[in-house]
Amino acid sequence: MPARDEILGALRAAAPAEVRLPDLGALEAIRYPDLRKRFAESVAEVGGRCILARGSLQEELAKLPEYTAAKKVVSLVPGVARANVDLEAVADPHQLRDVDFCVLGADLGVAENGAVWITEHGGKNRAVAFLTQHLAIVVRGETLVHNLHEAYAKAAIPSPGFALFLSGPSKTADIEQSLVIGAHGARSCVVVVVG
Repeated sequence: MPARDEILGALRAAAPAEVRLPDLGALEAIRYPDLRKRFAESVAEVGGRCILARGSLQEELAKLPEYTAAKKVVSLVPGVARANVDLEAVADPHQLRDVDFCVLGADLGVAENGAVWITEHGGKNRAVAFLTQHLAIVVRGETLVHNLHEAYAKAAIPSPGFALFLSGPSKTADIEQSLVIGAHGARSCVVVVVG
């Protein structure tokens, strides 16, 4: 018997027994008495900031120093006054390397972990969400859910398409066990809850 077949046979023989998946319908998922408050706390816990908007989106953005100092602003949310980059006109995503501020909309937000579900991210130029220096995400208050079980039940991926859960700014903690924010993506992330 060739060595390859012997090794594969040994691996198959040592495979663990199959285990049935748990019935998730029987589990009680976490719920919060104040959904907005818990969502804001979770966003902060993952390195972001959360604004529970009292004014318009434009008024809330104008309070952010990262936004007011930005030279190149992309927005996929209507009504952002300082947006000056047209993603449709960008032929090569490399041209987005110097975007200072990007505003994206989210379909829902998860109080359990501060994640937001994003489907509208720039299409062929979705790299803007990862290349920008600072990221703002707009989510409607009525789309907040308590936990990931609820989020998965509501989340839908457009077809054809791309979607993602995003939780806070870019970060890594694998360098000398020290948390580094903005290691390989947006240096800051603010989530604005509107409505």
